[in-house]
Amino acid sequence: MEFLIVIFFFIASVVFTHIYKKIAIDYKILAIKNHRTLHSLPTPRGGGFIFSILSISAFGLISWHQHLTEGLLLALLVGGLIATLTGFIDDLKDLSTKVKLNIQLILAFWLLYCQYYDESMLFDLLPVYIIVPIALFFMVWMMNAFNFMDGIDGMLASGTIFGSLVLALVMFLTQGPIEIIAIFILIAATVAGFILFNWPPATIFMGDAGSLFLGYIFCVLLFFTSMNNIISIWTWFTVFGIFFTDTAVTQVMRILLVKRWYMAHRSHAYQNIARITESHLKVTGGVLLFNLLWVLPLAVWSALQPEMGMIALILSISPALVVAYKYGPIFSSS
Repeated sequence: MEFLIVIFFFIASVVFTHIYKKIAIDYKILAIKNHRTLHSLPTPRGGGFIFSILSISAFGLISWHQHLTEGLLLALLVGGLIATLTGFIDDLKDLSTKVKLNIQLILAFWLLYCQYYDESMLFDLLPVYIIVPIALFFMVWMMNAFNFMDGIDGMLASGTIFGSLVLALVMFLTQGPIEIIAIFILIAATVAGFILFNWPPATIFMGDAGSLFLGYIFCVLLFFTSMNNIISIWTWFTVFGIFFTDTAVTQVMRILLVKRWYMAHRSHAYQNIARITESHLKVTGGVLLFNLLWVLPLAVWSALQPEMGMIALILSISPALVVAYKYGPIFSSS
């Protein structure tokens, strides 16, 4: 039965993404070429709305079959829906940076409230006046990190599928809660249906409806699993090492090199390499291959031997650090 549910959500994602793509073309919900994009033709955007809504539905189904804490369920359903709808509105209307930042802060506060509602150990780590600003900053940064990595065909979608399945695997190996494993697998299933259209050359983009949702949902799951000693923070950062490293190095280098560093840009290492190679497929495929051959074993190692988590993380991100430094803003800050 569980396998059939996964197949159902995968097929639903394929069917509804195909339908949405036709609607987006008819109503001209398109990403138009500009100085920041790496595509040459108008392409339907906002496709992430489909897998986001399906994922939220899957969370409700999991809660019906398995027990989820009230705080986690509220964070996933309410916050996930706010992130999806806000992202989709942004895909339609191009919201201002200020409005988007305020929405991200609202989502971050909501997640903290849900953590408090669940009596999370988060608030035992440091005084509230210290832990709250740090947590808010990290959550907003993480949401933006997922958005920043949605810059070439298939990059964020493939990274999401990889990360979800690896986290499900390490939880299976460490006998984690079945309901959280199910969440990761169903996220992977819904995004897998979308990636059939988003794999290079993409015929649809996920847009903020997908990237904001994914960034927020993984924030929720990171806090829940790490605070409950289900998945260590070292394993999380190992799995998403390329995402976090590329984002962090790019932001730091832009602050040092570019006067208006906060403006929109396309100077991430993966974007520059895509321009050099003139191929989204080579970059997305190369990152996926690196994840499978290098990051996957390290993530499993960090989960099975928690005391080696920091070493696994360092090994995981070291190649990404070199590439991000060499091919990031120092290579091109355009």
